Amino acid sequence: MSDCLPLQYALVGYVRNALGEFVENLRRAVHPEHAHLPAHVSVLPPRPLIGVESNALEMLETFCSRVDPFEIEMGDVETFVPTTPTVFIRVAHAGYRLRELHDLLNRDGLQFQEPLPYMPHLTIAKVSTVERAREVFEISRERWAEYKGPRRFKLEEVSFVRGRDHQWSDLSSVLLGKVHK
Repeated sequence: MSDCLPLQYALVGYVRNALGEFVENLRRAVHPEHAHLPAHVSVLPPRPLIGVESNALEMLETFCSRVDPFEIEMGDVETFVPTTPTVFIRVAHAGYRLRELHDLLNRDGLQFQEPLPYMPHLTIAKVSTVERAREVFEISRERWAEYKGPRRFKLEEVSFVRGRDHQWSDLSSVLLGKVHK
């Protein structure tokens, strides 16, 4: 981990089913440098923390308790080229729920004006060049078309994470809804 880069914080929902395994295996094949990253959707993309971690976590617990768990369905493989060389699977169902959760939690110590509009997705790979992104896109599209497993997962908890570059550590899991009260 490079000490030159400032620490960042994010909120992610891990995809811990066959869909997540598919994405992790695909990532291993097309971008082994990031094979260690678990499949996830970002609710709050990386950002600096204003204040202390304990206050941010308290806010997350308070507001996440007000949001019921929900099902997310994945759509097509897409890319953010030419903006960034990233290949991802688009959220086809419940993207609006992720946007609402993002907007609800983008406050207090985690408030941040993101450089790009928030778009819910499941990243396959963020590579270094547009050319490589196009190659990864074609491979990913073919493998996704062949994939016969579930394309849905239930978001029941999110993880508050800290890191920099592509090295992240979980700080705490936060359950959605009142099931934990």
